[in-house]
Amino acid sequence: MTEAKEITIPMADPNDPYANPAAMPSSADRNPRSFAVEAFPMPNRKQEDWRYTPVERIDEFFTTFTPSGETRIEAGMIDGSPLPEGVRISQVKLGEGLSGTVSKPSDRVSAVEWNSGATATIVELAGEIKQPVLVKVHGAGLDLDAFHLVIAAADNAHADVVVEHDGDARLAEGVEIITGKYSHVSTTFIQEWNTGSKHVGNHRIRVGEGASLRHAVVTLGGDVVRIRMDQDFDGEQADLNMLGIYFVDPGEHIEHRTMVVHNHPECKSRVVYKGALDGKGAHSTWVGNALIEPTAPGTDSYELNRNLVLTPGAIADSEPNLEIENGNIVGAGHASSVGRFNDEELFYLESRGISETEARKLVVRGFFNELVEEIGIPAICDHLMNVIDKRLARGENAAMAQVLEEQ
Repeated sequence: MTEAKEITIPMADPNDPYANPAAMPSSADRNPRSFAVEAFPMPNRKQEDWRYTPVERIDEFFTTFTPSGETRIEAGMIDGSPLPEGVRISQVKLGEGLSGTVSKPSDRVSAVEWNSGATATIVELAGEIKQPVLVKVHGAGLDLDAFHLVIAAADNAHADVVVEHDGDARLAEGVEIITGKYSHVSTTFIQEWNTGSKHVGNHRIRVGEGASLRHAVVTLGGDVVRIRMDQDFDGEQADLNMLGIYFVDPGEHIEHRTMVVHNHPECKSRVVYKGALDGKGAHSTWVGNALIEPTAPGTDSYELNRNLVLTPGAIADSEPNLEIENGNIVGAGHASSVGRFNDEELFYLESRGISETEARKLVVRGFFNELVEEIGIPAICDHLMNVIDKRLARGENAAMAQVLEEQ
């Protein structure tokens, strides 16, 4: 009779996960990095990164194209004043200067943008910039176009940058953000595309040692908008705050993907995205990934996504992912939710004489207000709340029209 052998199951050491690779989970950041389009397979719904995306609606961005040049770019100060000494805006050939220095593309559409485009707009910041820099990206047609933007802040710089998108476009966009040591930078990206527009983008972000970056993305329009954000740190004791706001109308698909990589000690990250969906076929996707590497003791990380479904027929996908490869951290967590109006809040407001329509507006405004205020630029905050009010009114008018048709 053969003697039975005891089976020993390998256990991972939380303080040294690489000691036993067989017991260590695969990295959340497992995508290839390459400027070559052929390094990435053709996207389809069976792939993890594309399973929520209506790939058939954006397949024109999967192969290299000749840009139309219809997209108009204007850059200056938000108040119209001349550029101060600490702001330099220039254009270079794509692949020259600071372009392509943060990291390589992480998916096929990003590689296509890089190989299709010709130039990059560079915004360089130094010193203390009192007024926000404004970059306006205006779509003047639905022919395929590409745009590449680099925002580079020097050591100890203090600055705000606002990037506004509007008009009609089918745009592939690449953004690189570099913050120097001990800089304090705020970037706000606003998408207010007209109906029928499509926008695929990739933000590649590197936060410098001891620096802080507030990165806000506000998406309020577009047939299909898909923006992926890949971030890492360039030194210890850096702080990243990622904010997201989106409002999805009937038939629209709005998708945001964040990838936060903690690769240096004692860095902090907060990711908070909130969205509202109004109407049949409105579809939002948020996928938040956070990876804490063995080289990042003292990490403090948290990500949150909340979705408010205003009407039946809307769909919100929310997927937070957290991978911890280091047992010596301050904290790490995530949360997500999808829900409709809070009946108690509505009842409270209506019991005090507020109509149901106005009560719903107040609830949605309160839902978004905290994040809008955190952007910290009064003119932008007021504009965003006005746009949200108009979206709510448009939804109410559509609902009333449907009632009248049924009668």
